Amino acid sequence: MSIIIETHHISKVYRMGAEVINALQDVSITINRGEYVAFMGPSGSGKSTLMNIIGCLDTPTGGTYILNGNDVSNMTDNELAEVRNKEIGFVFQTFNLLPRQTSLENVALPLIYAGYNKTQREERAQKALESVGLGNRGKHKPNELSGGQRQRVAIARALINDPSIILADEPTGNLDTKTSYEIMELFENLHAKGNTIIMVTHEEDIAKYAHRIVRLRDGLIESDTVNDNIATAAIMREAHQVNEDIH
Repeated sequence: MSIIIETHHISKVYRMGAEVINALQDVSITINRGEYVAFMGPSGSGKSTLMNIIGCLDTPTGGTYILNGNDVSNMTDNELAEVRNKEIGFVFQTFNLLPRQTSLENVALPLIYAGYNKTQREERAQKALESVGLGNRGKHKPNELSGGQRQRVAIARALINDPSIILADEPTGNLDTKTSYEIMELFENLHAKGNTIIMVTHEEDIAKYAHRIVRLRDGLIESDTVNDNIATAAIMREAHQVNEDIH
């Protein structure tokens, strides 16, 4: 397996007036291509800071970060933006869709920055929507879609540039239980196709889908373990349905 993410002694310090916050302290981690990893930890543990650095949304105060063979630790904002657009697909808890744009236009958005013409953008966006089961929803705007459908649009947008990594930040945080399992099934399928997935979650039942769980506390890695009890969305959904039937 080839290494896609390597951090060496990463630290991140925030200064808020006289207060100094050590968000990350000496974090070293290696993630291989094709892995499915969950970052877990309580609020303030550093999991979101680590996610932002891995996603090239932020730079470390100290240490080095190698992404796909390139040292991105000291890149300029413009260089980081280019890396983000080429290498990383983001899925956020709040979907981050443009309300006045259709599903197709939202999905096609990253391709504008990548220099594709309108026809190419629309063709690729339509294929991405089909890959998440929303081929017939291209003309719908976000307010005409359910929460689960909006998250599927966000996932299609994350896939549009064929990124090296999909970063999912609390991807089911705004969804009901049944819809959460449907979205996790979609991530399972993406992982089965060879995508590298890194997910931040504070929910134990969602973390169980990942094949590896990294727990952070106080800016340090507390544990990094293989998940021997990988949950599958189908089983979780059936259990939920049985529960609903009982009640």
